[in-house]
Amino acid sequence: MIPVEWNDRMPWVPGNRWDLVAHRRPQPPRVSVIVTHYAQPDELARTLAALARQDHPRELLEIIVADDGSPQAPAVPDGVRVVRQDDRGFRAAAARNLGAAAATGDVLCFLDADTTPEPGYVRRLSRLPALLPEAVTVGRRRHADLTGVPAAEPIEHAGPARELDEPAWLREAYARSGDLLRADDRSYRYVISAVLACSRAFFDEVGGFDETFASYGGEDWEWAHRAWQSGAVLAHVPDAVAWHDGPDWAGRDGVDRAAEGNRQSLLLAGRIPVDGSAARGVLTRSADLQVVVPGALTPAAAFVCADSFLAAFPRSVVTMDAVPPVAAFDDDPRVRPVADPVDARVVLRLVAPAVVLDPTSLRSALAVLSESDTGRVRLVSPEGAFLGRAHSRRAARRSSRWGTDAAHGESETTVAGLHPLGPEPHVEAWLGGWGGADRFA
Repeated sequence: MIPVEWNDRMPWVPGNRWDLVAHRRPQPPRVSVIVTHYAQPDELARTLAALARQDHPRELLEIIVADDGSPQAPAVPDGVRVVRQDDRGFRAAAARNLGAAAATGDVLCFLDADTTPEPGYVRRLSRLPALLPEAVTVGRRRHADLTGVPAAEPIEHAGPARELDEPAWLREAYARSGDLLRADDRSYRYVISAVLACSRAFFDEVGGFDETFASYGGEDWEWAHRAWQSGAVLAHVPDAVAWHDGPDWAGRDGVDRAAEGNRQSLLLAGRIPVDGSAARGVLTRSADLQVVVPGALTPAAAFVCADSFLAAFPRSVVTMDAVPPVAAFDDDPRVRPVADPVDARVVLRLVAPAVVLDPTSLRSALAVLSESDTGRVRLVSPEGAFLGRAHSRRAARRSSRWGTDAAHGESETTVAGLHPLGPEPHVEAWLGGWGGADRFA
């Protein structure tokens, strides 16, 4: 549902509805194109030649080559800036951050040196970030064998003539999601830094690429996840085409696909606390759910409440106004005072301590917060009693940014299996798994 206060001249859209401004054409923004490079002189020359042919106003186009410590400084035409860092191995994330720090544009457009854009690429990819500061756009990366192709040959002719297979999983994901219109918490997997654009303001707010990534791949997905959690509006722009010289890494000779895939998955498992991405049992650095329990609790109520939520949601953190002295809490960092900072993906604020006897209904109720439209869920018991309210970090960030909750909707769900706790619930019954809700009320 489109909020009544919204109109298409506003700098935000409800949910991920970038389609609501599909008809708008902004004044061309000042764009900084950051080209990440390492020892690829022929590929770089081709990409810089293609950037010189962009139909975006030349006076509004800044080109920066971010060199990752090539043995020789890259040769570039007049008007192209070069920033360099020492060669300390593969550090594309740090190189992109270096280029972004030097940029002066209102929109940042990231390219790799071996990814050559067609003439309309910058104009098309920068349109949404110029309209919506939260927009993160990803172009279409096609593949071609460009070996021996002169730098001056138009890529829109050379690419199709020498085209290689495009990754089917990515093409299918864009089709299935309506070019990311129907994005969710796992859509970060379809954001590729080689064909990425966003506003400078949003990049600064999200923070740069994680420079601890020191080998190929993964840093773009980690950044895209952070961006989504900060309120990014994700959009795939299929007519913003750039041609990668060579196949996708999965199709390259000499690449151990299983080992490379495992390396990326293991890196991201500790950073992205989302079902299907995070570790299933190992604790991660980020909480997926924060449960806020109000009031002064007895040790028994605190224990049963915390233990039941942690059993149902192992990647959660339970915070209390004051944590009672319970020996079982001493070695579990997931039970904390509410004053401790927690930046969880979802926050559930209970109106009173509760016990989770069956998590099925509660899991379903909270699952809608992974999607783009709903930002808050009001939880009620089967008897109609108000139990608490949950909100997503994404919705909270957007509410703070725009001063309104209208960017996301609120739903109400009846939750079975979640019951209020009395001050002295029967701990033995909880530990033994016997008795009904009356044992805890």
